[in-house]
Amino acid sequence: MTDNTWSELDERAIKMAKALSADAVQKAGHGHPGSPISLAPIAYTLYQRFIKHDPNDPNWAGRDRFILSGGHASLTQYVQLYFSGYGLTLDDLKYFRGGADTRTPGHPEYGLTPGIEMTTGPLGQGVASAVGFAYGQRYERGLLDPDAPEGKSPFDHKVWVICGEGDIEEGVSGEASSLAGNEQLGNLFVFFDANHIQIEGETKIALDENVIERYKAYGWYTDEFSFIQPDGSYKEDIEGLSKVIEKAEQVTDRPHFIKVDTLIAWPTPGKTNDPSSHGSALGDEAVAGLKKALGLDPTKTFEVDEEALAHARKVAERGLEAHKEWDDAFEKWADANPDKAALYNRIKNGELPEEFDKAIDDLEAGFEAGSKVATRKASGAVINAIAPIMPELWGGSADLGGSNNTNIKGAASFAPAEDATTQWPDCSPYGRQLHFGVREFAMGCITNGILLGSDTRPFSGTFFQFADYMRAAVRLSALMEIPNLYIWSHDSVALGEDGPTHQPIEHLSSFRDIPQLEVVRPADEWETAEAYRYFFEKKNTLPTAMVLTRQGVPTLVETAEKAKEGVRKGAYVLYGEEGQPDVIIMASGSEVQWALEGAKKLAQEGIKARVISMVSMEWFEEQDDEYKEEILPKGIKARVSIEAGSAMSWYKYLGSYGKAIAIDQFGLQGDGAQNMIDLGITAEHVVEAAKASIEEAR
Repeated sequence: MTDNTWSELDERAIKMAKALSADAVQKAGHGHPGSPISLAPIAYTLYQRFIKHDPNDPNWAGRDRFILSGGHASLTQYVQLYFSGYGLTLDDLKYFRGGADTRTPGHPEYGLTPGIEMTTGPLGQGVASAVGFAYGQRYERGLLDPDAPEGKSPFDHKVWVICGEGDIEEGVSGEASSLAGNEQLGNLFVFFDANHIQIEGETKIALDENVIERYKAYGWYTDEFSFIQPDGSYKEDIEGLSKVIEKAEQVTDRPHFIKVDTLIAWPTPGKTNDPSSHGSALGDEAVAGLKKALGLDPTKTFEVDEEALAHARKVAERGLEAHKEWDDAFEKWADANPDKAALYNRIKNGELPEEFDKAIDDLEAGFEAGSKVATRKASGAVINAIAPIMPELWGGSADLGGSNNTNIKGAASFAPAEDATTQWPDCSPYGRQLHFGVREFAMGCITNGILLGSDTRPFSGTFFQFADYMRAAVRLSALMEIPNLYIWSHDSVALGEDGPTHQPIEHLSSFRDIPQLEVVRPADEWETAEAYRYFFEKKNTLPTAMVLTRQGVPTLVETAEKAKEGVRKGAYVLYGEEGQPDVIIMASGSEVQWALEGAKKLAQEGIKARVISMVSMEWFEEQDDEYKEEILPKGIKARVSIEAGSAMSWYKYLGSYGKAIAIDQFGLQGDGAQNMIDLGITAEHVVEAAKASIEEAR
C-alpha cells in the first residue's frame, strides 16, 4: 500500500518545481513552461510514491521505466531528476535549452541525461515505444523466469508514461495502444494530461472525441480524475490521484489509461489555461505573479527550498532499499537457475552464443553457386539458422511475415492464448513471433522500445515501399543509436505486377540520407548471410536496414570466395582485381549480377573493368582512407554505378565523369524482369555507360 499522506514539505517541493520550471524557460527565453508547471504535482507523485527507481544507479535492471511522451515538457522530468538526486544540478536547470553541451536540452535525449529512458519530442512516439518497453519486459521475463507468480520475479517492473493531447492525436499512439490492449500488457500505465490546450488553442476544434471510451475499446483499464472541482475551483488533489493509481495497480491483465484534467500553467496569472503558456516564455511579470500565487518571493530566481529538496532527495534512500531487496531476490533466482543466469549475463553483456559463427557457417555450406535465390529467402534462412541458439532474438512483420520471410519456424506467437487463430494456433504471452498487423509506424516504435527496455534483440519487416510509413521511428532509432534491425523486402521495380504503388524508387537514397542509419543491400545468399553475421558481431551497431529482393538472384561464385571478408568492409572488389582497371563499375544488391556480366562483356573487347559490390555505403565509409583508395583509386576517373532506384546517393563516388544507371521515375505495371529491362537496368547498358565514361575521362 502506498503512503498517500501528503505533507507540507511535499507541497513546498511542488511549488519549487513549478517556479524552477518557469525560471528555466524564462532564462532561456524560449521553451514550453505551461505543462511542466501544471504537471509538477503528477510527476512528483509518481517519482516519490510509485516509480521504483534508484537515482544512485540510473541503469539498475530492476527499475521501473518512466517516459515523458510529450518531450516538449522536458522540464517536468528534469526537475524531478534534480529533486531525486540523479546528478542533475541547479546549474543544469539554469542551462536549459543552452548550448550543445547542455544536459537539459529542449527535448529529452537518450544517452545524454541520467534517468532519461528514450528520446522524446516527436509526439506519439513515446506512448508507442512505451508499448515496446512493456513488450520487452514481458518477453525477457518469459525467457528468464516464466513460472514466477505475477509481481514476484526480479524481471517484473512497470512502465509509466505521461502524455498529452498531441500524443493522443498522433495516429501512431492509437496503433500501438490497440496492440497493447490486444496483448493485455498489465505493466503499462499511461497518464493523459488533458489540459485541453495546444499551440493553436483549445483542443476541442481538433480533438472532441471521448478518449476514455476509445481506450476502453482498445481493451485498456481506464479511469479519470480531475483537479478541476465541480464548483470551478482548482485543487491539485494528489492524495485522491494516488488512490486512483493504487486502484489501477490492482488490475494486472490490462494496460492502464488514466485521464487527469488539469489547467495548463496553473496558477500563473493571465497564463493559466491560455495557449500562450504552451510554447513561449511566460514573461517576467507572469513569472513573478506565479511565484506570488505560490507564496514564494517574486524577486528571486531559481530559489531552492533546501528543506523541501532534502525531503524529496529521500527517494534515493528508498531507492537503495528497493535495489538491495532486488539484489537479494536476483541472487536467489540466479542460484536456483544457473543456466538462465548464464543466459541473462550473456544477453546483458551483448555477447553472442558460442555457436553463432558455426550456425551461419553450416547454413552457408548448403549454398550452391549458380542457383537463384531471393535475398528475402536467404534472410529468412539466416534468421532461422540463428534463432535456435539466440532465444533473445524475436520479431515479426506488419502483416507480411510470409512475404518478408520473418517467421521463426516453430515459434509461438506473442499473444494471449485466447487470441489463437487457425493460422497461428500456438499463442503465448511469452511467444517470440510478433504480429503487428498493418501498423508499420507502431512496429518501428515498438521495436525501439523493446531495445531500450530489455536486453533482447527484436527485428521487424515490411515491403521497402512501406518503410516510409515507419520513417519517423527509424530516424529516432538512428538519433538514439540503438541497433534496431529492419528487414525490408521487395526492394525494386523487379517485384513486378503489384505495380508502381509498391515499387520503391527514391527509398535507397532517402534512407541512406538518414545519419547513423546503416543501409545494407546484399547481392545474394552469401552476402546476406555475411551481412547478418557482421550486424550481430559489430560492436558499434547502429540501426540497420536489410534491403532485400523479392525475385531470385544468382548465387555468385565470386561472392562465395570473397563475401566473408568483403561484406564487413561495406564494399569490396568482386571482379577485376589484377592491375589498374580502365573503368570501375559499382553496384548493390540484385544489380551486382549485371555489373559482373557487363564487366565480362567489356573484357571481351579488351576493356579492363573492376566490379565493386557496394553492400553498404555506411560500412564502407567507416573504413580507413587506405582501404577506400584501394577499392576506389582516385586516379580511375571512369566509373559507372548501377542500382534500380534513384542515383542520388551514388554521385559522391562517381565523380565528374561517372555515369549512373538508375531509375528516376515511378515504376511500371508488368513483369518484374521486363520492368528492369524497360527501365535500363541491364548488362548492355553497363557496357554502354562504361565506354562513355572512359571516353569522357580521357
